[in-house]
Amino acid sequence: MTTSRLAGLRDRTVEERRQLVAENAGVELAYLDVLEPVSGLRVEQADHLIENVIGVMGLPVGVATNFTVNGRDVLVPMATEEASVVAAASNAARIARVRGGFTTSSTAPLMQAQVQVLDVVDPEAARARLLEAADEILRLANDQDPVLTGLGGGARELLVRLVRSPVQTYVVAHLVVDVRDAMGANAVNTMAEAVAARVGEVAGGRPLLRILTNKADLRVTRARAVFDAKSLGGAEVVDNLVHAAALAEADPYRAATHNKGIMNGVTAVVLATGNDTRAVEAGAHSHAVGPDGRYTSLSHYEKDADGNLVGVLELPMPVGLVGGATKAHPVARAVLAILGVTTAQQLADVVVATGLAQNLAAMRALATEGIQRGHMSLHARNIAVTAGASGDEVDKVVARLISDRAIRSEHAERVLAELRGAR
Repeated sequence: MTTSRLAGLRDRTVEERRQLVAENAGVELAYLDVLEPVSGLRVEQADHLIENVIGVMGLPVGVATNFTVNGRDVLVPMATEEASVVAAASNAARIARVRGGFTTSSTAPLMQAQVQVLDVVDPEAARARLLEAADEILRLANDQDPVLTGLGGGARELLVRLVRSPVQTYVVAHLVVDVRDAMGANAVNTMAEAVAARVGEVAGGRPLLRILTNKADLRVTRARAVFDAKSLGGAEVVDNLVHAAALAEADPYRAATHNKGIMNGVTAVVLATGNDTRAVEAGAHSHAVGPDGRYTSLSHYEKDADGNLVGVLELPMPVGLVGGATKAHPVARAVLAILGVTTAQQLADVVVATGLAQNLAAMRALATEGIQRGHMSLHARNIAVTAGASGDEVDKVVARLISDRAIRSEHAERVLAELRGAR
C-alpha cells in the first residue's frame, strides 16, 4: 500500500529517499534517474525550449510528504531554493492528515482570450451586435482547433465588455474556452487571432490586441482542510492563528507577505511540473483584489464547533498536463509520474492544497516561536555549505552556528577552520 507518510525521510540519503519515493509513488526507480543533474535536461534539449541557450540552471527538487488530497495519498515534488518550504509544507500536511487531509472543488477549465476593438463610434450598440453574432464567432473559433473540440473542449461563450479609458472607450470581446487538460494559452490565442477581424467588422472598429488574459477567474480551484487544535499546539494557538489571518484580510501590507507564503508552495509545485509560474502568480495576485479594489488575503481561517482551525484557499489555477515543458522537460515528466495525476484538475487540486499547507505552516511559525527559528536553522545549512563544509562537516558546523546563535558566513568559516584544525 502506498503512503505519503514517509516519517524520517529527511534522515535518509538522497539515494534512499529516491527509492522510497519511487516505491510509494508507484513508479520505476530508473524513471527518476533524470533527477541526477548529469541525466536531466541536456543542453541540446534546452536549445529547443527557448532561444539563445547557453546552458541549464538547476534548482533543488524536494518531496513534501504526508499529503492526503481528496482521500488519496500523494507525494508532492517541489522545486525551490528557499530553505524550510518543503519541511513546512510536510509538517502542515501532517497536521491536516489527522482530520482527513485536504478536500478540493473546482470550476470547469475555462480560459479567456480578449480581442480589443478601437475607434468604435457606438460602443453600446456594438456590444449588442457582437452578442447577436456570438454563434457565428464561436463557430469560427472552434474551427481553429478540431482536436480540442474532439476532446469535448472548445469555445463556449462570447462575453463583451466596454472598457472606458482616458483615451477612448474600448469594446473588448472575451472568448470563453474550455481547454480541457491544457494550460490553454496557445489554444485561446489562436482562436483570438482567428476571430479578431470578424469581431472588428461586426463592432465597426479596428481590432488591436488579441491574447489570453491571465486573470483566470473562471478556472478556480478551492482547497479546504481542518487543522487539529491539539496538533497545532492548543486553543490559544488556534485563536492566534485566526487573529493572524484576520490581519491579512484587513491589511494589504500584511496580505502581500501572507500571500507570498501561499505562493512559496504553489510556485514550487507549478515549476516542478513544467507549468507557467508567471501565469499562475499573475492570476493569483489579481484574484486577491476584491470587488472594492482592495488587495487582501487569498485564504480564510476560522474555528469550527470543536475548536479546530479550518482553512480555505481559493485560487485561479491555469495548469496543464499537455503542451509546453510538461512534456518536453524530462524532470517535469518524472514529477508528474510521482504525483500520479491524470488530469489537469487533479494537478490543480494538489497545487492549491500545497499552497494552503504552506500558508498554515508560515502562520503557525509566526504565531508561535517566530519565523526565524525554524527558517534560520535550515538557512544555517546553506551558510555552512557556502563556507566550504562538506559531508559530516555540514551537520557539525550547523550545530555550532545554532548553539552560538551566530548564523553568519564569517562565523561558519571560523568554526570550519577549528574543526579541520582539530583533526
